[in-house]
Amino acid sequence: MKGLSLSLNKSVLALLIAPLVAIGLSKASARGLPDFTELVRDSSPAVVNIRTTSDGNNGNYVPGVPGVPQLDENDPMYEFFKRFFPPGDNQQRRSPRRQGPPGGPQPRGVGSGFIISPDGFVLSNHHVVAGAGKVIVTMADRKEFFAEIIGSDQRTDVALLKIKGKKFPYLKLGDPANLQVGEWVLAIGSPFGLANTVTAGIVSALGRDTGDYLPFIQTDVAVNPGNSGGPLINLKGEVIGINSQIYSRTGGFMGISFAIPIDEAELIAAQLKKSGKVVRGRIGVMIGEVSKDVADALGFPASGGALVRSVDPDGPSAKAGIKPGDIVLYFDGREIKRVSDLPRTVGSTKPGTKAVITLWRAGKEKRLSVVVEELATSAVVATNATRPQPKKKPQSTAFSWLGLSVAELPEKIAQTLNIEGGVVISSSEGVSRGAGLLTGDVITSVNNKNVGSVSQFKTAVGRINRGKVLVFLVRRGAEALFVPVKP
Repeated sequence: MKGLSLSLNKSVLALLIAPLVAIGLSKASARGLPDFTELVRDSSPAVVNIRTTSDGNNGNYVPGVPGVPQLDENDPMYEFFKRFFPPGDNQQRRSPRRQGPPGGPQPRGVGSGFIISPDGFVLSNHHVVAGAGKVIVTMADRKEFFAEIIGSDQRTDVALLKIKGKKFPYLKLGDPANLQVGEWVLAIGSPFGLANTVTAGIVSALGRDTGDYLPFIQTDVAVNPGNSGGPLINLKGEVIGINSQIYSRTGGFMGISFAIPIDEAELIAAQLKKSGKVVRGRIGVMIGEVSKDVADALGFPASGGALVRSVDPDGPSAKAGIKPGDIVLYFDGREIKRVSDLPRTVGSTKPGTKAVITLWRAGKEKRLSVVVEELATSAVVATNATRPQPKKKPQSTAFSWLGLSVAELPEKIAQTLNIEGGVVISSSEGVSRGAGLLTGDVITSVNNKNVGSVSQFKTAVGRINRGKVLVFLVRRGAEALFVPVKP
């Protein structure tokens, strides 16, 4: 009987302990998740709502319907306004308090920002304040200030504002270099005008190339129109990015958002604070990516680098001897691992600097010196808008296994394109057409071998095994590109 009693007592004890153990495990698991409450409490006072107005109607807004913009169908806000402010229903849906007097300042847009110093400097996005007549900053405690736009940079979408006052709450800036994929982050902003909205998620990817001058931080934090300009904050309470873009087919959040790394934004803000504008370097080239197929076929050491597709004839690169078809490997000692590295590296170089550029041309490395110029808004690089065409159709030679017919390049076209020679494609079909070769393209090399005539072209393609990939360096107007063709 005693043994049976002891066994029953153990069973009862186990039944009593099991729920307690489960609760303990649940609490232990919960401890592994971040608690944002203290972080939000400390950070929110420095996050601001930004409203802008335009002085009267400037052509971007519907007359008589304040605040409702005429947007392109591809604009992320198009679906939002279409859904919530359908035509003919704007007057009834909008509060009279939001409407200004006819011909007076009209509500223009809503965004976010955050204070970065106790003397009232505020970071936000360029697109939040672009074209604004007045900028109104609202604090978390509902105090309002008119803000001065110190400077705004469209290329990086960074804006620096200033509000008058002292001892403002502000956010510390972190180092995105220490950021890791999978790390918890949160956003505070004003989506759809709903001030001080907090959303959280993780870092999805780093170094996303969605622009020429910035490698974006990708997250799954819910970001919507109105969050633009708000901070992306890590668990230490440091700003590591400015929420700037979303990927969306509806105008709303779809699980992918992008933030400007705060170290990049700091550099822009420093220039804006000093001179009200951003000074960038330029070398006058249009660039493209080097694909893995091209790299493998050419014996290029890696699929990195930046392909020079065209050269501004009056720019620094042309003076330095850089040609379309060159692949930039290093600029002033800094490796160009991805095509987007080159504009960022050149852009951050002080105008007037004499930089050494390392190229890969026709299977060999080559070093040239280029003097960096200042990038002006009017700077234009040659494009492929026009392609010189011969007046008479020259006699063609067919290469049926390639689906190509080529002819001698007229001297006048060679002079126009500033090339020593090549062959012009008189017809393209089959594998060549499918690879992207077009009638009128000029082929200047085959697998790193320069071709200046039809006979040289015939020799070059004849030396290559017909089962292997051929890579043609093609001039299409002022633009150069590598086209791989597999027979």
